Amino acid sequence: MNHFAGNIADIGMDTISLSGTLPVKLRAVKDAGFSQIMLTASDLAAHAGGVDAAAAAVRASGLRVTGLQQLQDYEGLTGNLHDYKVGVAKSMLEMCAALGSTLLVVSSSTSSHATADRDVLAKDLRKLAMLAVPLGIRIAYEALSWGRHINEFTQAWDVVCRADAPNLGLAFDTFHVFASKSSLEDIDELDPDKIFLVQLSDFMWQETRTVEERISTARTFRVFPGEGVHSAQLADVVTRLDEFGYCGDYSFDVFNDDYQQMPPATVAERAYRAALWLGEDVLKRSVPIPGQMRLRVQRVAG
Repeated sequence: MNHFAGNIADIGMDTISLSGTLPVKLRAVKDAGFSQIMLTASDLAAHAGGVDAAAAAVRASGLRVTGLQQLQDYEGLTGNLHDYKVGVAKSMLEMCAALGSTLLVVSSSTSSHATADRDVLAKDLRKLAMLAVPLGIRIAYEALSWGRHINEFTQAWDVVCRADAPNLGLAFDTFHVFASKSSLEDIDELDPDKIFLVQLSDFMWQETRTVEERISTARTFRVFPGEGVHSAQLADVVTRLDEFGYCGDYSFDVFNDDYQQMPPATVAERAYRAALWLGEDVLKRSVPIPGQMRLRVQRVAG
């Protein structure tokens, strides 16, 4: 399916959807037709040959690294907790640089020890952004829908604006937007140049009635775009972002225990069908075919 790749070059897959070793995951994503991949720190740390060997395997795959995720419970802490998390952050930045990646995803804190003071949160994120500058890395801040103080993308955006760092921006995650029932109208208040990543996924019920159900769904039963019950909303999000000038990457951030029990190639093929749905049916892109007119590619049957 690689001859379609030029049409979805800005859409990538995340290793968290796949079982197996890092080389197995890289091969499945590449063979399915993707040109980029989002990695987790554990992909590198758990690799048999260590971080350097993992980075070499990624480079050899020919896949571009969308980014590395994710730094958790970082901002708003004090004393030894703050120092500890800064050390963790430095290690993740080093892994990110080893990959040749230019993006690190940071999720909003769930810690009961974190302050609600947004100026303090912004100060901590600005510090992280400054640590990332010499490495050429950007920081994408994501609002978890169960975050202790920052749980909607508008709140994360406020903190990003307060921090006012050139290499600090927003990671926009559709699962958390739908789960928290955030208004899609608020997308228009964002700056497309400060959205550093859009993470796409859906789920199988209209709402998560409790925080516990929300967390469980997020960690075990997300599905690819086009497979869940929020397809119309997801299409609306992607269309809105495209129309107001977002030109960055999309990544399928799909945690699913069932997918972990399926062959990686099968899961990657499902993801690729989702990418085609977004590219062709939603964004209505055409595919350049040498020597022919630009034609719409027929959607691959599900």
